[in-house]
Amino acid sequence: MPGRSSSNSGSTGFISFSSVESALSSLKNFQSCISSGMDTASSVALDLVETQTEVSSEYSMDKAMVEFAMMDRELNHYVKAVQSAINHVKEERPEKIPDLKLLVEKKFLALQNKNSDADFQNNEKFVQFKQQLKELKKQSGRPKEDGRRSECDKIKDKEASRAGNERDGLQADREADGTEGVDEDMIVTQSQTNFICPITQLEMKKPVKNKVCGHTYEEEAIVRMIESKHKRRKKACCPKIGCSHTDVRMSDLIQDEALRRAIESHKKKHRPSE
Repeated sequence: MPGRSSSNSGSTGFISFSSVESALSSLKNFQSCISSGMDTASSVALDLVETQTEVSSEYSMDKAMVEFAMMDRELNHYVKAVQSAINHVKEERPEKIPDLKLLVEKKFLALQNKNSDADFQNNEKFVQFKQQLKELKKQSGRPKEDGRRSECDKIKDKEASRAGNERDGLQADREADGTEGVDEDMIVTQSQTNFICPITQLEMKKPVKNKVCGHTYEEEAIVRMIESKHKRRKKACCPKIGCSHTDVRMSDLIQDEALRRAIESHKKKHRPSE
């Protein structure tokens, strides 16, 4: 009868899934290991870009991140398949206990068959890694990832060369009228402005980026602001002037490693010589 345990594995009865759920809990803990591995690979890749190490080494870290993302996806699918199988048995209460292993495999394969490269866009750490790598390469003046020159690149080079010649002419004019270096000063000033926290108005030490609006803040300052607002049961608006984002949450914040490194690099370059 339903609700009673039975020694016959093929008959109806109460099934305890406590051992299965306990194993699932341990399996979920493995996800933290994958997360730590992604953090390490990301940090190493950024170090390689920052130190201008050969590109092949950087590619190995990129490959490692892809493998970690694939493991994370596969683990998520397996956990979902097991949970779905358990729910199916609990809700359906079939006359005969089904082959749970076969049921899990069937649900797991159904999820795996839907895999695509677009799935990686749902992996927050992988997306963050690609964005940080792109930003750091831009700041360090690294070439394109694939190293190949397309016809489009060649056309752009010609246009850049033409623009360069025009700039040379303008440079000569500026030297003559005394305005040389004005644009360069503006660029440096703008770059330094990006290092300033909109809350403290000081140069950031541990910048975090808002995933929703893209603005960055000093971690301690934005966390303190959000907590203060939430204690008064209010929403925290993005402190960046002109931003329309009116509900900044802790979950929106991610470490901006590329910006932190850019700030450190800027400090080293402009540190007074002893």
